[in-house]
Amino acid sequence: MIEYVIAENPDDRVLRRASELIKKGELVCIPTDTNWVVIADPFSKQGVEKIYKFKNVDKLHHFSLLCDSISRASEVALIDDSIFKILRRITPGHFTFIFEATKKITKAVQANKMDHQVGIRFIPSTLVEKLLAVHGEVVMSTNIDYAKYGLDEDNVYSYQIEEAIGNSLQMIIDPGEYEFAGQSTIVDFTSGAAEIIRQGVGKL
Repeated sequence: MIEYVIAENPDDRVLRRASELIKKGELVCIPTDTNWVVIADPFSKQGVEKIYKFKNVDKLHHFSLLCDSISRASEVALIDDSIFKILRRITPGHFTFIFEATKKITKAVQANKMDHQVGIRFIPSTLVEKLLAVHGEVVMSTNIDYAKYGLDEDNVYSYQIEEAIGNSLQMIIDPGEYEFAGQSTIVDFTSGAAEIIRQGVGKL
């Protein structure tokens, strides 16, 4: 269940296996810059259903999409040329960006069909970047609610996640020692200009 990797040089075999599981509609857990998250393939009906069931929310709830590049993000989000320049300057970083969604993602995820918006993240993590590159597509993610499972958010380890929610996961990837930066800054670009919805650790 737990796969241990080197943070700056994760084993490609582990990443390929994780990608295969996600494509089959399974859930995988990884650490990001802000939290341990559960990820799924937004283009797998089974994966989408499982992540909504795991989070215990209806299909009108949004999850963030993790992207390894701005070009990949542009497949699921409508990104204006002027915003490309901003993204190139500040990504990867501790941000969640809100954009209008493209048809590619609105066809796949019910929440995007309703309000046509999508949250995008570019994670400053070699592990996440390499996993997404191997996977060749965006993934949807949701934070683990530590309080729900009686976990201390300042000291959460992979074995505790396995004990708490291992029955919902097919793999946990553990890169060893890491530190979370804090909450991401949420920036809404749907109006064409940057509007900060939540100030976190990311600085524009």
